[in-house]
Amino acid sequence: MNRRAKIMIGLALGIATLGAGVAMAQAGEDAVVASARAAGIVGEQADGYLGFAKTPPADVKAAVDATNIKRRAIYTEIAGKPGSVATVQEVAAARGCEQLARRVAPGQPYRLTPSGAWQVRGDGPIALPAVCG
Repeated sequence: MNRRAKIMIGLALGIATLGAGVAMAQAGEDAVVASARAAGIVGEQADGYLGFAKTPPADVKAAVDATNIKRRAIYTEIAGKPGSVATVQEVAAARGCEQLARRVAPGQPYRLTPSGAWQVRGDGPIALPAVCG
């Protein structure tokens, strides 16, 4: 079994055990973040974190920073589970692929690479990067 397969299996197990926490964090998404997402200021990124498609006001920046801190804590917990072969960055990237595929609604911004351009999702699915498998 190659490293990528081991990482994906580990992530699946970790995400399954932490799924309730992630679901609660997403369901309780800060109203400021939800509003900024709908306004196209905030978008998902392939690295597993929220980013700014447009310059945010201070309250939006603070809310996104808090959300990203929570996400990093979840990714760190998954990567730190006994037997995990994934790094925090690998967990975050795997989650980023999921977020891009499931969470970005038509009309919302997203970014596939850290230095890439922001795009806006159309009616069809997002063409995910090769690393998403």
